[in-house]
This record gives sequence, C-alpha cells and structure tokens, in this order.
Amino acid sequence: MHVTRFDDARPYDAPGHSGVVALRLQGWEASDCKNFSVSMSHLLPGGGAEHAASPLERVYVVTAGEATVITESQDVTLRVGDSCLIPGGEARTLVNRSNSVCTIIVVMPYPDGPRP
Repeated sequence: MHVTRFDDARPYDAPGHSGVVALRLQGWEASDCKNFSVSMSHLLPGGGAEHAASPLERVYVVTAGEATVITESQDVTLRVGDSCLIPGGEARTLVNRSNSVCTIIVVMPYPDGPRP
C-alpha cells in the first residue's frame, strides 16, 4: 500500500491550464501506480483548461464547487458528486464560472501505457 497524505501532495504545472493549482495524489513521482495517475485540481473562479484534445481519456470527479465542461457537442456544468469521462481525442474546455473554488479529482492513464 502507498498512502499519499494530502499535506505531502506536491503541486505540478498542468500545461494549458490557468488559475489552477494541481496536486499529484498517485502515480508519476507520487507513487508507483502502474496504469494511471490521480490528481486533485483546485480551479479558482475563472480558472480552468484551454480548449484542447488529448489522445488519452480522462475522468473528472467534482468534490467541491462546480465546473463547466465544454465540448463540440455539449456544455455541461458538473456539481459536487458529478463525474464525466472525456474520451481520448475529444477536445474540451474546462472552466469555473462560479465565484467559489472548484475541486476536481482527475484520473488519467499514462501516455505510453502501463509503467514497468
């Protein structure tokens, strides 16, 4: 078992994001998780991620506040307890349109497949 205490989680720079503090909870440098990483992102009011696609699927789970996910076909506001899957290749914008901080758990596979 590997425990990452919240107080020990390290921030990292998420490219294409502004007004966001991202903390690595599992995977990459935080643990030896083999198939995916888990992070927590705090989106300030007006903060989020620019419209872009990734070849990797990702899951967002909102744990505080609300965030809007915008794709070519939908504009959906996620609230506490809501989650969504962004399939690989689908472009999305993520934005906090509220005046409160939004917290999102993000789960993503590694770009080159499972780690040895």
